Amino acid sequence: MPARTGPEQLTLCDAVARLRAGELTVERYADALLRRTAALESQTHAFVWLNAEHALAAARAADRVRATGTAPGLLHGVPVGVKDIIDTAGIPTESGSPVFAGRVPPRSAAVVRQLERQGGFVFGKTVTAELAYFAPGPTRNPWNPAHTPGGSSMGSAAAVAAGMVPLALGTQTNGSVIRPAAFCGCVGLKPSAGLIGRSGIQPFSPTLDQTGLFTRRVADAALALSALAFTDADDPASEGATVARLQCWPLVEEVRPPRLAAVRSPVWSQAEPAQQQSFMQTLARLRSAGARIEEIELPDAFNVAHAVHRAIMAGEAARTLGDLQQKHRVRLSSVLNRFLDEGRDVGDAALAGALAQRGVLQAELKRFLADFDAIVTPPVRGEAPATLEHTGDPAFCTIWTLVGAPALTLPVGFGPRGLPLGLQMVGAFEGDAQLLSVARWAEQAIAFEPDSIKIASHP
Repeated sequence: MPARTGPEQLTLCDAVARLRAGELTVERYADALLRRTAALESQTHAFVWLNAEHALAAARAADRVRATGTAPGLLHGVPVGVKDIIDTAGIPTESGSPVFAGRVPPRSAAVVRQLERQGGFVFGKTVTAELAYFAPGPTRNPWNPAHTPGGSSMGSAAAVAAGMVPLALGTQTNGSVIRPAAFCGCVGLKPSAGLIGRSGIQPFSPTLDQTGLFTRRVADAALALSALAFTDADDPASEGATVARLQCWPLVEEVRPPRLAAVRSPVWSQAEPAQQQSFMQTLARLRSAGARIEEIELPDAFNVAHAVHRAIMAGEAARTLGDLQQKHRVRLSSVLNRFLDEGRDVGDAALAGALAQRGVLQAELKRFLADFDAIVTPPVRGEAPATLEHTGDPAFCTIWTLVGAPALTLPVGFGPRGLPLGLQMVGAFEGDAQLLSVARWAEQAIAFEPDSIKIASHP
């Protein structure tokens, strides 16, 4: 593990431990992160809103709370990047669209309120693709600014990968957490649908929209999920019973090597040679560490999963954003307009059929995973593409978003262009604690950590 040179290089778990022990003040921590951000933001453009005085004032307030001896939450004193489709009271939330320019919500999203109950605070608002769909914002990949960071949670992934914050919030409707995490070389976690509430977040497809997070290590993701899972009374998908059962912190270490299903998936042919090679090499490393791996494909029913996902996503988006498009069509990107137009052609019967098929696939995945602790599969086609015109292909994330299963990606190496490559791991619905434990085992077995200190040396 590379030597860490300052507070800005701490993992979330390390930062929480040092803050709790009184070895580090929140103000000093926030100041270090602000300095790191100032050094890299001109090339990375991770934030759409960042106010140093606001961040330092919040840090001083956290230090005052700690001085009173009040028992802190799990994230007390942690500065967090928040995707700009997530409402933040008194702070602009513009959803990456001129339609919402200047919008300042009076009330924070439920997940932000939960973050604050746990002692964390909003460090800044991170760049999102337009309405969290496809047209990218200005963020660049911190490893090479000529390459996309992925999307739509592009700013959140880049900020964590570059050491600007230890934790950031994002959302995923197709591949918007897993893809940018893989491209930027950090851990991305999309928990089971319903674990992190969505009220106060700009909706796109109510069935598919899921809240996720970015960290540097698997243990950090477990800590963050434990703090941020909550029952959201204003979100119909929120699963109160599931939240009550969630036991992912402290993270339980696997006492035996896991049983893994290596799934290439129906889109394996779209993976670049470097990603295919990385996947097979990673399987070999996991086997060498003791994992029992069966290379097996999903049941044939999943061959229609991508079409089912697109029908739901387009159909629901057209219904959710129809009024917005009618009023502001000329202010929306052509790519979003085309997708919403496509969605209007998805009739009620076709949408109902797609939703029913989703239920069939959820049951199929539950049966498939009965003999395994997790699935391992590629997260993306390969390294981040050398473009800023789009955010990359989400095809390797689609199935897992469709069924609402927990998915996590962790960095496992670099490709031929010096950009990160990842491994995606998928668990059973509501089996988030087990997925995190298995992912931690895999992380230790692979023993790879991208050194974000080196990002500063890129032009």
